[in-house]
Amino acid sequence: MISDLQALFGATRLMNLSEVLLALCATFLLSSMITTVYRWTHHGLAYSRTFLHAMILGSLTSSIMIMVIGNNLARGLGILGALAIIRFRTPVRDPRDMVFLFCSLATGIGCGARVFSVAVAGALFFCATAIYLHFAPFSSKAPYEGLLRFLLPTDSDSHPLLQKIFSKYTSAVTLVSVREAVQGGFLEYAYQTTLLDSDQQHAMMDDLLAIEDIEEPSILMQRSTVEL
Repeated sequence: MISDLQALFGATRLMNLSEVLLALCATFLLSSMITTVYRWTHHGLAYSRTFLHAMILGSLTSSIMIMVIGNNLARGLGILGALAIIRFRTPVRDPRDMVFLFCSLATGIGCGARVFSVAVAGALFFCATAIYLHFAPFSSKAPYEGLLRFLLPTDSDSHPLLQKIFSKYTSAVTLVSVREAVQGGFLEYAYQTTLLDSDQQHAMMDDLLAIEDIEEPSILMQRSTVEL
């Protein structure tokens, strides 16, 4: 019993330098592959470079932690207590970003534990699945989605003209919000639109500007989820 506890809390075999470098290099290569797939399949207007760096550096950190802990319970409890002091409060707004981050950390853990077959196979399968979902027919990607805003007088009779323009250039239109503007003399409309063709954006704007009482029309091409 005592010998078992000593083996559990005592020193473990230290990894030599070549094993450490092999684990770190494998972690870096696999996390870089996951990060590249994330960048390729990102749906937003722009991705955060700091988040990409965090995925790679986080996987390296998790790999180092696993190598330090080994099979020593005392080390694991010590690192757990040290990490409990840190408060990670950075919000991750997209669940997809969180999944990619977890995959990077899991890859680092696998390489740190020297379970390279699981780490490599898991990372490759994860990346292949992410690419498939990016091009899958049921994917939410809509490259021609945009947010259309404009002002109309409160007593405007141009709504039939707007409906004609929408039916001509869009496949789907959803009214997102209507609010008063210019001290109540105008109403600001916000529509979520899906254009039939991205080349028709300028033609649609020309037709909107041809309406006499419309003011300040603008369209922002963006991702499918609009946060107002």
